[in-house]
Amino acid sequence: MTLSTESAAPGEGAPGTTSKPRGRNLAVAVPTALGLIALLLVSVWFSPWGFLALVCIALLLALRELCGALEKAGFNVPYWPLAVGSVATQVAAATSGPSSVVVGLFVTLAAATAWRALDFDFKPAPNSPDPDRPRRSAAQDVYATAFATLYLPALAALVVLLSFMPDGRWLVLLLVAVPVASDTGGYFAGSYLGKHKLAPHVSPKKTWEGLAGSILLASLAGVGGMLLMDRPWYYGLALAIFGSLAATLGDLAESLLKRSIGIKDMGSLLPGHGGVLDRVDSILMTAPFVYVVIVLAGAGVFDEIA
Repeated sequence: MTLSTESAAPGEGAPGTTSKPRGRNLAVAVPTALGLIALLLVSVWFSPWGFLALVCIALLLALRELCGALEKAGFNVPYWPLAVGSVATQVAAATSGPSSVVVGLFVTLAAATAWRALDFDFKPAPNSPDPDRPRRSAAQDVYATAFATLYLPALAALVVLLSFMPDGRWLVLLLVAVPVASDTGGYFAGSYLGKHKLAPHVSPKKTWEGLAGSILLASLAGVGGMLLMDRPWYYGLALAIFGSLAATLGDLAESLLKRSIGIKDMGSLLPGHGGVLDRVDSILMTAPFVYVVIVLAGAGVFDEIA
């Protein structure tokens, strides 16, 4: 969920130039992003249950995109058991806390594995001389299903847990603000200053200068957010640094996945942005660090260090 263009991921620079940002159509991307931000603000501000509903809807859409992308790579990942189990896990996170999330994820993975074992979603390999031959082995499908389970419902559950904490609405806004600032700082720093490639074989547009811009702007957002919540500034600094690195690594991982499959975006639902997963990936990857920082802060760990 960013205002950025195609090269807006942390640490990116425009190809072949450092003078002008290029990429997605901002005239389309910006209104879409503003609409998403307004929807987020309305859902999180009035009730965490409204935000839970928004998370579940986004999760179902993102899961559909991920399963579709994995299918293009030849994997057979069952959508329906993942969808039902993922939503149940989010509800369990809201009503029963962290321990229920672990149980929900194990049950979801077990159900999806059983679904695949019974061949409910069996699909023969395209253009295969043997129509009874699956695209991938059952073991490979299970590995892909485990990846989907740990990637989306597990990280989304951390977002839900944050929203039901004291000051949950502010924590969710901070969770969104840090990766958005990271993406924006990386985009402009990479576009105007980027010269040294960060991972040219995975994402040629990302640069070390862009990564520095990501961390800088994310640090301002993190520190400012903690001060607004009347919490020590160094909580926000720790959150921003690790969150920016996580968002960058997450974006590189998704770029690698899309490049291996041969697709540009995970979907096309959001005009100017691609799919839902394209917009929430950095937020999801930042969630564990926000959660850990808040838990450690509540335990007074940072106060003892300071």
